[in-house]
Amino acid sequence: MTAMDDLVSLRVDVADGVAEVTLLGPGKGNAMGPDFWRELPLVFRALDADPAVRAVVLTGSGPHFSYGLDLPAMAPTWAPLLADRALARPRTDFLDKIRDLQNSVSSLAECRKPVIAAIAGWCIGGALDVVAAADIRLASADAKFSLREVKVAIVADLGSLHRLAGVVGEGHLRELALTGRDIDAARAERIGLVNDVHPDRDAVLAAARALAAEIAANPPLVVQGVKDVLGQQREQRVAEGLRYVATWNAAFLPSEDVGEAIQAFVERRAPKFQGE
Repeated sequence: MTAMDDLVSLRVDVADGVAEVTLLGPGKGNAMGPDFWRELPLVFRALDADPAVRAVVLTGSGPHFSYGLDLPAMAPTWAPLLADRALARPRTDFLDKIRDLQNSVSSLAECRKPVIAAIAGWCIGGALDVVAAADIRLASADAKFSLREVKVAIVADLGSLHRLAGVVGEGHLRELALTGRDIDAARAERIGLVNDVHPDRDAVLAAARALAAEIAANPPLVVQGVKDVLGQQREQRVAEGLRYVATWNAAFLPSEDVGEAIQAFVERRAPKFQGE
């Protein structure tokens, strides 16, 4: 799989029909910068095409799954839009960039091999979008989840708003999306965001590997067929929703509030939003 020879943000190990994909950063807490968004679809398309792979485990290196979007590393994506927000060209370019990120996340859902996310520590924002696209989520007892985009003046646009409704239900999703609050692993299990909670990172990774091995022992084409059938209606609905939110954000995301959110992040202070 030559697409995975020179990876920076991910490591891939394959054994006994199971691929293990590990987030490496290089941002703090495996934050997701340009390398991650470029490499994620390369990896999952290669795994999809590899007949030796029957199931995939996705996990993070170190104590955290991921802090989510690497804001400083991704800042150049935002700057032209914020600097010249009234013009069509920067909005069109930004729309294309949103769709690129959406396609990166969707590569998990589109992979015909089942994907099991083993989540320890923080799983924030874009990281939650990624695990929402997985088939199964398991957590360690110290895991914490946050659909935090509202806190930085963004409508979440990479899939969590569309994929999680069928996982946790509308009420829980709206609470998470409108408050941006953090929830712990126990709450995540109660609302169905994760299937099971395990004592620590080693335990959740072992459980994910065991579950992947159990899936990999089943007839591979039937397993792929089950995933295809289960996802048929959902992925059509998700695709429509992603297209809508990408257009919405390209039109409305430029604001004084999002600039304030970025500045507050850099200055390590609480933002003061004015609704402008």
